[in-house]
Amino acid sequence: MSVPTYDQFIEPLLRFLATKPQGAAAKEAHDAAADALQLDDTQRQELISSGQLMYKNRAGWAHDRLKRAGLSSNPRKGLWKLTDAGIEYARQQTAPLPPAEVERLTTGFMDVRLKPAANATQLEPDAKPPIVNSQSMSATASPDDRLEQALQELKETVASELLDNLKQVSPGRFEVIVLDVLHRLGYGASRNDLQRVGGSGDGGIDGVISLDKLGLEKVYVQAKRWQSTVGRPELQAFYGALAGQKAKRGVFITTSGFTVQAVDFAKSVEGIVLVDGIKLVNLMLENEVGVSSRILKLPKLDNDYFDEEAG
Repeated sequence: MSVPTYDQFIEPLLRFLATKPQGAAAKEAHDAAADALQLDDTQRQELISSGQLMYKNRAGWAHDRLKRAGLSSNPRKGLWKLTDAGIEYARQQTAPLPPAEVERLTTGFMDVRLKPAANATQLEPDAKPPIVNSQSMSATASPDDRLEQALQELKETVASELLDNLKQVSPGRFEVIVLDVLHRLGYGASRNDLQRVGGSGDGGIDGVISLDKLGLEKVYVQAKRWQSTVGRPELQAFYGALAGQKAKRGVFITTSGFTVQAVDFAKSVEGIVLVDGIKLVNLMLENEVGVSSRILKLPKLDNDYFDEEAG
């Protein structure tokens, strides 16, 4: 018997997490859902093409749907915990969930995407269209369309996981990650040209990038692993720190976002670039920092091979 589809994992996960108000390890939740679905040993050993256990993959997608619906969260790495809304939802919804409700949780929040932090302004316009509801699309979409949709959904899910992890690492580790990203973007001839200087008394500077071998031209970096938005005072302090270093260029990177006032200030002066949490995770995805990718071989007919005149 094949492993149940991921939508069938939603309710077992919901019910299990409802018994764990302080949250539970993802591994424990995987196994609890598998127990509830009565998976046998053969089903628990099935793998997807990437090598991951299939039941864990499907439990992960079920949890993604609960997160998109605002019912669950990842308060720290490897921990799944229902939100207050999720606890109330589980209390109100009698078991089993009606099929229509499971379908709503599965497909009703496909357009939920990363958004700027509260009180933050969007740095760049969102050019990507929202994910189309899979139920309405499946009957008319070509395989290529469905593949593009699946790829977009995978990217957005990984982006959300990246941001969760960035918010949970230590400030020092976050500074190292930021420098790794900037190096992948082409800053510094080698990784040694990007130095972390953060710590107490850092004067608002967390990293320094040497753009030439003699270190005559430098970019200064401030990296803030914050939950709250970055305001104008923080940007003014950073600008003052740059002036103290007689620096012309600075990059301010945060896991949260920037207020309108902060963005206006950065535009009013020269040499400051802002990177919020959404832009940071997109840069990490594009440059494969903290993520890996796998190659899928998609068959396509080679018409030239069958050409009689090709010899």
